Amino acid sequence: MEGLTELNPATREIYAALGAELPTQVDETTYEVKLRDGAVFTDGTAVTPEDVVFSFERVLNPENQSLFASFIPFIDSVTKKDDTTVTITLKYAFSLVAERLSVVKIVPKAAVDADAKAFDMNPVGTGPWKMTDNGASSQQVVFERNDAYNGAHPAKAKSMTWQIIPDDSTRTNALSSSTVQAIDTVPAANLATLAETKSVAAKQGFGLLFAMFNTGSAPMNDVKNRQAVMYALDYDKICKVGMADLATPATSFVQKEHPSYNAAKIQYPGQMEKAKELLAETGLKSVRLLASDHGWFASVRPIIKESLEAAGLTVAYEEKKSADVYGTIDGNPAAFDIVVAPGDPSVFGDDADLLLRWWYSTDTWTDSRMHWKGQESYNQVQELLDTAAKATGEEQKKAWFEIYDVVSEAVPLYPIFHRKSPTAYDAETLQGFQPIAVTGLSFIDVASTK
Repeated sequence: MEGLTELNPATREIYAALGAELPTQVDETTYEVKLRDGAVFTDGTAVTPEDVVFSFERVLNPENQSLFASFIPFIDSVTKKDDTTVTITLKYAFSLVAERLSVVKIVPKAAVDADAKAFDMNPVGTGPWKMTDNGASSQQVVFERNDAYNGAHPAKAKSMTWQIIPDDSTRTNALSSSTVQAIDTVPAANLATLAETKSVAAKQGFGLLFAMFNTGSAPMNDVKNRQAVMYALDYDKICKVGMADLATPATSFVQKEHPSYNAAKIQYPGQMEKAKELLAETGLKSVRLLASDHGWFASVRPIIKESLEAAGLTVAYEEKKSADVYGTIDGNPAAFDIVVAPGDPSVFGDDADLLLRWWYSTDTWTDSRMHWKGQESYNQVQELLDTAAKATGEEQKKAWFEIYDVVSEAVPLYPIFHRKSPTAYDAETLQGFQPIAVTGLSFIDVASTK
């Protein structure tokens, strides 16, 4: 599937996708995008401006509760200008229009209107690949080259199969035996062994492990308890032992390599005594900790539990699959005190506005999960997000830096570390493959000798 623009996963450069070129600015709040001539969906129907308008309205409609809506709050409307062009009208001047348009994928209105649930299971788009098996029963997602694609990045292989292999050992063995050509989330213990016969890489990115708190109920409605938990963690052991040096302790919301990095007001690593002081002040004795069961941070979970116990807390620990974690806590403030889980919205974009809005702006996270919406620090963050969105340059960064400070102090959800993305691949059979710093693998402009 394609947006009007796309972000290259490897280079992080924005490029015209379904748009014939990057958006043309008409005035401060008006942009136009001409559609790629001759573009068709994989079902054979021609792309129209009406499809583009529908796709944006589909995301922006509050009834659909799209998480992507928080990425494009600056859009007032998308309308048809003529048979090949759409006009995008903004609510206010915004400096990242081209980058942000990529989050909305253009879909055929007729197909969605006919059966939205069926479309969600077998989506149709305009990209270089078409899905022929969604993996629901086969445990593998299969794509075939879209021969009707006429964009700048055609598929360079006849087909592509993604095997769903959650087990670390099985996934590693699949590459070692050349059953597959590339794997992501390589177990740290296997990197050295794989490097003997395959190519490996571990690129630092934004992807993080976070601690999220139930700020609406005792005991985590007391910010001192939330801070105490963050101070108590043994970040050095978590990153060096638990993550085998494939992570760095968080010193801000974004990683140090991020172009909008600034050290946050509150620094948590190496502060166990501060944790004990706060716990003595609040009288907190026990917590309920719920963690997702992702294999790549399996060695981290016991260290987190041990850290909290070392601070004097009794920990009621539970571990669940990611979907079950959120199924347990969504809209249920009595279900948890602390959740530890991973996240990486940088798959959608790199700018601080997008990354911050993913967690600190949407109702799904702030209301249904953190129970933070409406609190003073929440309101402060929303005001600063709006200020930054309407600014540019250093003024914009200043507002983002203030948000980093606010969330580091209020800690409704905060990173424990930012991770490197370990990838292993067969460079002999994959031509043009590039490891990426975000979750997943990229096969844009990649050919195969198999």
